[in-house]
Amino acid sequence: MELPNNKELHRIVATCIIHKDSKFLITRRALNKKAWPGFWTVPGGGMTVDDYAGEKANEHGVWYNALEKTLRRELKEEVGLEVGKIDYLLDMTFIRPDKTPVVTLSFYAPFKSGEVTLNPESIDHAWIGSDEVQNYELIDGIDEEIKMVDSRLNNNKK
Repeated sequence: MELPNNKELHRIVATCIIHKDSKFLITRRALNKKAWPGFWTVPGGGMTVDDYAGEKANEHGVWYNALEKTLRRELKEEVGLEVGKIDYLLDMTFIRPDKTPVVTLSFYAPFKSGEVTLNPESIDHAWIGSDEVQNYELIDGIDEEIKMVDSRLNNNKK
């Protein structure tokens, strides 16, 4: 695989496994998407400079919580929902077919408010239990992430 010329630039993406009453929200990607059209996934999206540059930086020129702000914006835009406390799950990297390296940070959070309202990036949604992941054509790894979150939530109940 050919690597990009600038080895320090990456697209940063945040995803969130939203949970409510032992169910997890998945969405089906639109058929015109460049990557994984028609596959089921969890909501999220890419960080842009606009997610923080319009805000006031601290005296050292630093913006805090920019990724969380990005994730909350993406969840509102993609599925119309607000979530509670966001917890880190894992990270992954890959190189897209257009040679853009991507760092994806996966999080999980409890549903807080809203009604699922999809934007044009998705064509369907479902609230599923971790025992139902095999019934959906999920992007590779999403099934394991949902099971990981389910396990963490169940361990926290004990």
